[in-house]
Amino acid sequence: MESKRSLILRWIGQGNIPKEKAEEVLSKVGVLPDGSGWRIFIESLLLWLGGLALSFAMMFFIAYNWDEMGRFAKFALVEVAIVFCVIAYWKLDVDKVTAKVSLTAATILLGVLLALYGQTYQTGADPWQLFFNWALLMLPWAIVAQFASIWLIWVLLLNLSISLYFQARGGLFGLIFSSTEHLFWVLFIFNSLAWIAWEFAATRFSWLKERWPVWLIATASGVSISFLMLAAIFDHYPSDGIAVFTYFVWAITLYLIYRQIIPDLFILAGLCFSAIVVITSFFGYHLFKGNNDPIGSFFFLTIIVIALAAAAAKWLKFVQKEMAA
Repeated sequence: MESKRSLILRWIGQGNIPKEKAEEVLSKVGVLPDGSGWRIFIESLLLWLGGLALSFAMMFFIAYNWDEMGRFAKFALVEVAIVFCVIAYWKLDVDKVTAKVSLTAATILLGVLLALYGQTYQTGADPWQLFFNWALLMLPWAIVAQFASIWLIWVLLLNLSISLYFQARGGLFGLIFSSTEHLFWVLFIFNSLAWIAWEFAATRFSWLKERWPVWLIATASGVSISFLMLAAIFDHYPSDGIAVFTYFVWAITLYLIYRQIIPDLFILAGLCFSAIVVITSFFGYHLFKGNNDPIGSFFFLTIIVIALAAAAAKWLKFVQKEMAA
């Protein structure tokens, strides 16, 4: 379904609405915020910043007063704050910003509590276990809350857990996936599965229809597979063929889905950027390999980058007009 903004912009482009009246029309239909809209936005922004600031302030307060505070005082302070945030979420309307801020603050404080426990009792646990247990313990909240940002935090924590696990153990169970290349394979697979699950869940749950969490997960997936392609170009790992095949399948799949089924300009723009980086790296590697004329290679590489960027911009502009039509 076409949005109000896209519809009005299309009418403006077709000349049905005079350009000098465009701002007035956009304001009347609520696309451009009025004074009340700006007030609501500023209130929400300050509420989010205040909730996050108080959550992190708890961590810094305990760290600064570590020697002056007793063990039980530290735990009591964090636990009381968590209970207060949970009660606030329970008592408030779950659809209000205040309730969402309260639950997000409780989620952050849960991580503070786990870090406090590990530091106080010197459990000797690896850092990855902190983030994994954090994600595990917050999972019931994420299921009950039905809040996209909480699920995004959960995905972020698992990404951190995977990365830190590789640093600590050198691979999966210390046996396989032992290199940086394999770490990016695991991150690519995990984020791609999270991406697919999110898109399918968004068709059933309205609270997952916001696109910005999808864009962040898609960026993580794209960065991982793009790194694997760069590794195939510069480092020549044994799995280069698999990386190249996977990259092309990934790129074609994204084009077909987000060009035809779920039009999404951001993801298509990210795909273009990834392709520019990969193509430029491919030509750069072969141009400078055994080349005695670096100036000429730089000049040719500059032309490639400009041409690819111009072609991508022109195509994306065409796609944008097509989506608005």
